[in-house]
Amino acid sequence: MQTSQGAASVVLEATGIHKVYDEGVSQLHVLQDISLSVRAGEMVAIVGASGSGKSTLLQVLGLLDTPTQGTVSVAGVRTEGLSEARKSELRNRKLGFVYQFHHLLSEFTALDNVAMPLIVRRVARNEAREHAREKLAQVGLAARALHAPGQLSGGERQRVALARSLVGGPACVLADEPTGNLDRHTAQDMFSLLTNVNRSLGTAFIIVTHDLELAARADRRLVMADGRLVQEDEAAAHLAGH
Repeated sequence: MQTSQGAASVVLEATGIHKVYDEGVSQLHVLQDISLSVRAGEMVAIVGASGSGKSTLLQVLGLLDTPTQGTVSVAGVRTEGLSEARKSELRNRKLGFVYQFHHLLSEFTALDNVAMPLIVRRVARNEAREHAREKLAQVGLAARALHAPGQLSGGERQRVALARSLVGGPACVLADEPTGNLDRHTAQDMFSLLTNVNRSLGTAFIIVTHDLELAARADRRLVMADGRLVQEDEAAAHLAGH
């Protein structure tokens, strides 16, 4: 049981995370002793060079990969030892995901793509589609609900992906380079939308990005370097130097 307001507001927590890949004659330490706590409504940006471990960290936080050592808790649920089925259920109900590439299903409309997480949850199709319509409206795409992904622009496809990540009412959305495949203007619009959703819904966001200017708009900015997560004060100095 959570015993304080601060503890109660933590939606995602990682403690002492290590990720090691055994390469036979040697070991590759991708994540080294990472601890991170994210609160409801918080937007955290993680920056760092390619190969620094950012995407691996997001995979571990999203229960898509298992740490070699350490613990991850989602919405107060410790996940070590959980079955894959239970992890999948926890992902579906408490986490949302946005990637650099939208990963929309081309044979479905925007509406049905957004409804998919609820259909997986066995929500009635009509109810799932109604929730999907609401989320599409929230990201400014109500008029594009019945269009296929191939009929949408790159920015519109990413907004559909954002709506899909939100439709299940997650405690936290994990976004891996959500603006990385967009032109500058569209990327800025997308980040503004992420910020607006974060504030209006109170959904926490962890955003991995190479864009230091966009990262500076987050509540917290952290830096990944050689598999380690630099603390906030050091990260601020790092960002200021760029």
